[in-house]
Amino acid sequence: MGIIIDDTDIEINSEFLQKITEKKERIDTLRPLPTDKVKNLLEEIKIKHTFHSNAIDGNTLTLKETKLVINQGITTGGKSLKHHLKIKNDYEAFNLMLEMAKSNTKITHETIKKLHVTVTKGLQEDAGKYRTTDIKIAGLETTPPPYNELPKIMDEYIKNIEKLKLHPVKKVVFIHHELVRIRPFVGGNGRVARLLINLFLMKNGYPPIILKKEEKNQYFRVLQYADNGHLSPFSTLIAKEVHESLLFYLSNLLEDEQLIPLKELSKDSPYSQEYLSLRARQGQLDAIKIENMWHSSKQALEDYILKMGK
Repeated sequence: MGIIIDDTDIEINSEFLQKITEKKERIDTLRPLPTDKVKNLLEEIKIKHTFHSNAIDGNTLTLKETKLVINQGITTGGKSLKHHLKIKNDYEAFNLMLEMAKSNTKITHETIKKLHVTVTKGLQEDAGKYRTTDIKIAGLETTPPPYNELPKIMDEYIKNIEKLKLHPVKKVVFIHHELVRIRPFVGGNGRVARLLINLFLMKNGYPPIILKKEEKNQYFRVLQYADNGHLSPFSTLIAKEVHESLLFYLSNLLEDEQLIPLKELSKDSPYSQEYLSLRARQGQLDAIKIENMWHSSKQALEDYILKMGK
């Protein structure tokens, strides 16, 4: 894949991108956000991010077991100690990312290496160091660049994060995909990429996102498409997660944006639960799945009814 030159090289449905922009602007009107509420939101996101990011990489700990490791330091019998350490490391790395976002830290070689050190502490001897060998990833059609080209390639990558004129959501696509395409480290590239995009999002006023284990196969598939120059599917996945995160934030900040199961929401609407579920799946009604159940808000339903002329 060549270097992305401008905003048109990464395609995201313009109507959907406008939805994201409007929700981000709505959050901006609420600033300064209530400290206690944001702290609780971030704690919930932190734990879920740690669980899902590790599950994507094959970690076998459940969400409940992840919470026990983080909150009480309790290990689960029969589960790998390495997997427990990865959970602790990623949780600590998320805290580091939050500190970086708060201090408006730029994405540099040092930033990337610090996140990698924290993610792979006690797991890799070369933690925080760019690889010094060539690697080939089984199942991938493309091969990461030779190790002796990494200094130049990573310099260019960091410069492009600063200079490319992209919508923030589109730049997140570039930041994530380009890092895992380059694979500057022997291991831990995916977990660092998922932290790095949250650093960029938070520095730009967006809430952090969670790439979920339920979408693991889709996630790897669209990354492979991106390796071959087809960025649209990965862009769509990232945009969806940004939109969901904005919905989640708004639902905790505003009463009319509170997320309600569609079964309950349909009772005071001209539509059935089944119809609203269909429109949610089609992306026509702002909604997200929580524990495999569609949720939306009174505001989203009002917006949909207005759009449909009801």
